[in-house]
Formats: sequence, C-alpha cells, structure tokens
Amino acid sequence: MPSHADYLASIPLIRIGLLIFPQMTAMDMVAPQLCMHMMMKTDMHIVAQTAAPVMADSGFAIVPTTTFVDCPRDLDVLFVPGGPKGTELAMRNDALLDFVADRGARARYVTSVCTGSMILGAAGLLKGYRAASHWMTRDMLPMFGATPIDERVVIDRNRMTGGGITAGLDFGLQLVATLRSERTARLAELALEYDPQPPFKGGGSMKTALPETRAIALSVTEAQRRALRETGEQARARRSI
Repeated sequence: MPSHADYLASIPLIRIGLLIFPQMTAMDMVAPQLCMHMMMKTDMHIVAQTAAPVMADSGFAIVPTTTFVDCPRDLDVLFVPGGPKGTELAMRNDALLDFVADRGARARYVTSVCTGSMILGAAGLLKGYRAASHWMTRDMLPMFGATPIDERVVIDRNRMTGGGITAGLDFGLQLVATLRSERTARLAELALEYDPQPPFKGGGSMKTALPETRAIALSVTEAQRRALRETGEQARARRSI
C-alpha cells in the first residue's frame, strides 16, 4: 500500500481563492473552507480588497491572506460566500465584481454558497447556467440570466452553487468528491460527523416550514429582499448583463 507521502506526491495541487467582504456570513465560507482543507495539498488564498481584517455580519473579523491585486490569476476554484447585507454591499462594489469576473473567467470551477450566487450573477458569471441560492434571493437569479434551482447543491458544467448557509457543508463535500474522489468525501464526512438531524420540525427550508414560521420569515426579511433586488437590478444595468 502506498505511503501517505506517496499519496500526497501523486495528487495535483489545487489552487483555491475564497473571497471575503464586509458583512458576509462567515459560516458560508468557513464550512466549505474546512472541507476544502480536508482535500489536502491545497494552495488556499483568503482574498479581500485590502489586507485589513474583514468584519462578518455576526460580529467577528476574518483576516485575509491576500488582496485582489496579489491573488493568483489562475485558480482551480473561485469561491464566493453570501450574507444579505454583505451581498448588497458587494454588488455595489465594482472593484469586487471586476475581480470576481476576472478570476472567474479562468477558474476551473466557479462556485458560491447562499446569496453568493447573486454576486456571481452580478459579475456576469451565471448567464445561461442553473444555480442555487438562499431562499431569500433564489427568485432573483433570472435577472442575471440564470435558472434558479431549489436544491442544496447545483452543478452545471463548471459552476457549482450551494443553497443557504448550512448547504455550505453539502457543497464542500461535493466539491471534495469532484476534485478528489467520493472516497475522500466520505472520509471527510465521517471526520466531520456530518449526519444532520434537525432538532425542530417545521423550519429548515421554505418547503418544510410551518405556515406561521414562513410568514414571519418573509415579513422580517421583506425590506432586505427588496434592497437586494434593487441593488441587483442596478448592478445588472450598470454592468450591462
């Protein structure tokens, strides 16, 4: 049986760029990043506009390892997280969208979780593709020429998109299977003890939520959904998507 060192020598290095931006949802990136790290032999870059720590929407900072300028030009994986307020800000930031469009044009896989698919769309990278998103923004994807799909993970050619927040683990494991093997993904799944059993029924997704829970969620997020739609329409017009 080959040694671990022999195995590492035999597998290709995977170069990954994970975008971060102010008010993003940290779990959108942290869960997939952990799965990617478990692939072994990765060259991973946490990319922000500047080298300053980036504050997530839950109130803690993430330190980038590189900037838009210094990030490698050719990536195997470009990954974009979401978060409602962060996505709105990101779609207003043409430097960020230019970076995503540039690296996405050459990346082997262009990926996102949650409302990060809105950012991919605003960068012009989802036209003609099927894609997932958080339920808040799934119906907004057609403004960027994408077909919305209500699934945890959607793969369309070299686009891989995940649904809302917790789908980041499903996405990350699927990416491991795609770039390494199903055996590696199964081992990662076991290491994470990923065997979800939601503690409460009547929540979890719009398909399974109780009517009262669904109504409250829609009411609470109405203003944010309206802002995201308006910002997305502005980005589409500004960037001629």
